[in-house]
Order: sequence, then structure tokens, then C-alpha cells
Amino acid sequence: MARKVSRRKEPNREDYRLKEKMKIEEDIFDTRTMLRFSKLFDRGIISELHFKIATGKEADIYLAVPGVKVKEDIVVVKVFRAETSTFRNRMQYITGDPRFGRIKSDIHSVVNEWCKKEFGNLKVAEMAGVHAPRPYAFSGNILTMEFIGRDGMPARTLKDEKTEMPEETLDTILGDVKKLYGMGLVHADLSEYNVLMKKSTPYLIDFGQAVVLEHRNAMEFLHRDINTILTYFKKTYGIERNTEKTFKDITGRDYSGIS
Repeated sequence: MARKVSRRKEPNREDYRLKEKMKIEEDIFDTRTMLRFSKLFDRGIISELHFKIATGKEADIYLAVPGVKVKEDIVVVKVFRAETSTFRNRMQYITGDPRFGRIKSDIHSVVNEWCKKEFGNLKVAEMAGVHAPRPYAFSGNILTMEFIGRDGMPARTLKDEKTEMPEETLDTILGDVKKLYGMGLVHADLSEYNVLMKKSTPYLIDFGQAVVLEHRNAMEFLHRDINTILTYFKKTYGIERNTEKTFKDITGRDYSGIS
């Protein structure tokens, strides 16, 4: 029987907002990025940029006030950084994807294509009914999407927010993986770090590397996704599930022998 893990105490909302509010002042956007922000303002997607809530290897995440075209209280803004070298190591997720033609070799073109790719993948997830942020719009290296959280506080990752219903949580995640597969998409970077817990519901995030089934490594990526998430639930909650059986349950085929 899977054990339950109690929920950690959440930080005070106002303390969090006060602590984070000034972080945006530390960032200096170049002219190119500022022009793209202007386009999102003009399109009614955002009306005011608030503050940074996270910094990753590839992007910074901000909260923003929605514009007239978005009927939500908060918008998440993901700004991909062109100066990072990470994107050059991510070309395996773009090359071979029939949705994209030849990409220019300069880093700005690669970053813009990555942003466009994540937007498109999130649209597929939305159509599939997957628990994932709803995408609003993108401009160059800036992606805007649905805020996953409550009371102005962003949701924690599965790694940091232990679930009291691990079996149900795992079933929901695998169910979403199957829905994506049914729409011809593989997340390709699924882990406890790329799942947000909103109350008791897991939401998949970070879809930039997701690939279509036509990609030569799609099945390898899918098998890795399944194994990674099953390994986490086994280690954390003692839930035993077989990777090969789960792969077949999702795809209807055996993994062995797939090139």
C-alpha cells in the first residue's frame, strides 16, 4: 500500500510577493526583447509585467497582468535567453521534426524556433485535454501562457509538493502521456521537476523539447519519460509498475525492437 506524505506548509502569500516583487528590476531586456514585449501589450495579451518567479537553464519566468484578450487574473511570461548555450545542445529535439524546416544557425533563430515549438506543443496538449498550461501567444523569444497556482502563488513541482494520493497522481500523469501520444506527441523530458501540483492535480510543463511521433527518437524519448516518472514514484512512494508494460499500455506496442 502506498504511503501518504503530508503536505509542506506553504509560505505566506504576501511575504512571497514582497520578496519577489523587486527581482524584475535586476533584469535588463535588450531592444529586441522589449519590442516583442510591446507587441504582446498591443495585442492585449499582457498589460503590465510584474516580477520574476523562476530562473531556469533556458528561460526566466515572470508573472504579468493580463490584457483585454485574456480572461484570467494572472499571465505567465516565459522569456527565453538567447545568451545561453543550452539551446545548441537541444537541436536533437528540433532536427527531424517535420513541422519545422531548415533553421538558421544563429542563436537568436534557434531560440525563437524553440519558443514557437513550445507554443505549438502546448496547443496540441490543450486540444488533447491534457493537464498543462493553456498557451496564449508568443512573440520571438517570449511565450505567454496560463498561470498554474492559486491565490497568486505558483504551484510547486511534484518534487517539492508531495502528494497524498500518489496512485491517483501517477494515473493522471500517465493518462496525460497517453493523451499526448494519441495526438502524435511525446513530452520527451518528463520528470518530477516538470510536473506542477495544483491542489491534488498534476500539470505537465516545459513542452519545448516535445516531439511528434515521426521524429526518429520519439519512441526512445517516450520510453525514457515513462521510466523516469515510474522510477520517481517507486523511490518516493513505493509504487511498483513495470516500464515495459506501461509503455505497451500507452502505445499498444512493445518497446523492444523499436529502432
